[in-house]
Amino acid sequence: MFESRGRENEKPRPVRRLAGDFAWNGARTAGSERRSVRVPVAKTNCGEVLAARAGTRRAAAAAQVQRKEKVWVAVGKKVGSGNGGSDAEDPAAAGGGYAGGDEAEGSVEADEKPEPEDDTDELDGDGLLPGEEMGNYLLGAGDHDRHPGDDGGEETTENLVSESNGLLRLRVKMRRGWIECRHDIDSFAPDLLSLYESLKPSEEHKSKQTQLIDSLAKSLSKEWPNARLHLYGSCANSFGTSHSDVDVCLEIEIGTESTVEILQRLADILHGDNFDDVEAITSARVPIVRMLDPGSGFSCDICINNLFAVANTKLLKDYAQIDGRLLQLASIVKHWAKLRGVNETYRGTLSSYAYVLMCISFLQLREPKILPCLQAMDPTYIMVVDDTKCTYFDDIHQLHDFGAENKESIAELLWAFFHYWAFQHDYRKDVISIRMGKIISKKEKDWTTRVGNDRHLMCIEDPFEISHDLGRVVDRQTIRIIIEEFERAADVLQHDNDPCVTLFKPYNYGT
Repeated sequence: MFESRGRENEKPRPVRRLAGDFAWNGARTAGSERRSVRVPVAKTNCGEVLAARAGTRRAAAAAQVQRKEKVWVAVGKKVGSGNGGSDAEDPAAAGGGYAGGDEAEGSVEADEKPEPEDDTDELDGDGLLPGEEMGNYLLGAGDHDRHPGDDGGEETTENLVSESNGLLRLRVKMRRGWIECRHDIDSFAPDLLSLYESLKPSEEHKSKQTQLIDSLAKSLSKEWPNARLHLYGSCANSFGTSHSDVDVCLEIEIGTESTVEILQRLADILHGDNFDDVEAITSARVPIVRMLDPGSGFSCDICINNLFAVANTKLLKDYAQIDGRLLQLASIVKHWAKLRGVNETYRGTLSSYAYVLMCISFLQLREPKILPCLQAMDPTYIMVVDDTKCTYFDDIHQLHDFGAENKESIAELLWAFFHYWAFQHDYRKDVISIRMGKIISKKEKDWTTRVGNDRHLMCIEDPFEISHDLGRVVDRQTIRIIIEEFERAADVLQHDNDPCVTLFKPYNYGT
């Protein structure tokens, strides 16, 4: 019924992994809200090489002995999350395919995130479209006149600018250089794996989840005897932690009643059965009832017939069973994102669900590949939701050795993940799609301009609701913040003497 590290004596080893890089000049600025990426690092030849190859002030600064961080002023305040600082995203947060929990999407808070006073994402004062504005940002136009050429020389800005239809259109000059991963990167794998183990939910946590579901079933069976309860989100997809709360989908026949009426009736039932802090949140993208279970102490969000979330949960759980490095990578990335303050959809950053999709896509793109594309294989699982077929290959036992040819450790993969998103991903043109197992174009998705609240500056396609961009809440300010945090993480892993400490240093917010 329910679905539920020392390193001193280590000899240098041959470098096994290179990552493509591209160069630009100029500091990233976002007015008074700018985050300056400052990391204490040891001066090494590797750092000098990185600075010379990348040709940027940002990379050159990586060879400095010490840096300081400026404070990012929070964009907005969270409205009544009530989650007690749990791992869970507020299910009322807009921008994703889940409706609660650690993979929460569709929230009241995100919809209430203040818009910039001069909100010109669609067409700015210089006549630049969003992708072009992003190119301007990557090039640092206006801050420097000259940029490195492919031969190590310089090119004038004019060579990178063309005029079309009376508008200035910037072409980002891509240079595919090579950055070598530090030779001792694998020495950090034990510490990273220890962190991963500490993040996994305990048996006691799982037991309390079961108790909560039993209590809910008992309460709801009286009113809806034929209803089904589905666990979804992080509490069910294997990517949860000991701080994850519980997210439940109530599958019922609605009949003539509206979803809002059902939710209000559900709230009355739970309140009558002595659940605490019961609240119906009906204005969210995915309406929910939120409550607190006094027995387990868990916060729980209940939605009605959100079966896309159920299908997404199964898909992610199946991916997690193919190669253990996915769970390791995603758990560590989610932990990093939360500590660094870029895991808050109500502030215009990314949900945990979005970060998991980014990790899956990244492992699908590795060479040799670590993960397959399940939706590109002959389907063995079919679920129809609102006339949409959610299909993929779920005979996972046939795929357990799929990534065996790739020998990269979690430390190598974490470095490469941050390096990709800091320096390689083309935010102007690209959409990540685990459905296709590759990068697809914004033009193909018709995600080249802002539509309503969907900005499409950082595009992450939901695997089943393919018109849904998980990065839609990211705006001009927060995309700078996110990329600068990816840069900081890549630099820490490449240069820091103790990256497993520095990487997860919590970000200090201004007031």
